[in-house]
Amino acid sequence: MKEIVLTAVGGPENFSLHERPSPAPGSGELRIRNVAVGVNFIDIYQRQGLYPISIPCVLGQEGAGVVEEAGEGAAFKPGDRVAYLSGVGAYAEETIVDASRAALIPDGVAFDIAAGSFLKGLTAEMLVKQIFPLRAGQIALVTAAAGGVGTLLTQWAAHVGAEVIAIVGGTEKIAAAKANGAAHVIDRKSAPDTASEVRALTRGRGADVVYDSVGAATFESSLDSLAARGMMVTYGNASGPVPPMSPLELARRGSLFLTRPTLFHYATPDRLGAMAADVFGNILSGVLRPVIAATFPLADVAAAHHQLETGTTLGSIILKP
Repeated sequence: MKEIVLTAVGGPENFSLHERPSPAPGSGELRIRNVAVGVNFIDIYQRQGLYPISIPCVLGQEGAGVVEEAGEGAAFKPGDRVAYLSGVGAYAEETIVDASRAALIPDGVAFDIAAGSFLKGLTAEMLVKQIFPLRAGQIALVTAAAGGVGTLLTQWAAHVGAEVIAIVGGTEKIAAAKANGAAHVIDRKSAPDTASEVRALTRGRGADVVYDSVGAATFESSLDSLAARGMMVTYGNASGPVPPMSPLELARRGSLFLTRPTLFHYATPDRLGAMAADVFGNILSGVLRPVIAATFPLADVAAAHHQLETGTTLGSIILKP
């Protein structure tokens, strides 16, 4: 089988296509033939060394495919259609996955949609239902609102009745954010003082929660956009990691709350099944409408990374083994 190996930390030129024998699953594991593989910012963070990994490594956090072989005790059988979280290893024709990290794909959900929305949909579920259980009438600020997670997060937040203020990077993304249910859209390229814009839209009050995946470039303005006792959820570093800050800054800005979650602390084996059912159920009902922005052959993973890094993507990027 073919796989993409990262041979050194750095740029996408360090990806290399390799062949090796198909792996065999151990106890509680699955060998999955990938039909589609998701590309995520965490892959870029690992490639660049922001999130340390052992090199050489096969990157890839999520995929969708068919179970080819099930190890002893794995609660799936050959032929099952599954989506999975892998941590690493998805950039390949076949991947070994712990069965506790997989979920059945229901009829009516295509492999491409499952691969492009599994990790991102689980992240949106974590943000809206677990970290800050969003309620109707609350104000939620979403950065990168037209990206892979941002698209689903905006749709889910609007569905529960929140007033969503979407931050996008470019006028071409405004229509997409509005179509996803945002009540207001701010283009940070033409309105760099987004905190003032948020204050104006909320009559000086600010947002109850900020879901920020951009990181360094938006962290300060996101804090300044919050209402007193609001929650800052920083869950990504697309523009670089957030610099250190004193906890006194949270008090000065209104006794704010700050959290930096990672999905793998929330999508634990005991929770993953229910979270996946919620995501897929919302896809089937039309609450979530994933967008596959671009599809690349597995061998063109460098081009996929380049497109994601440019910030021009409206939706998700997938690879096709």
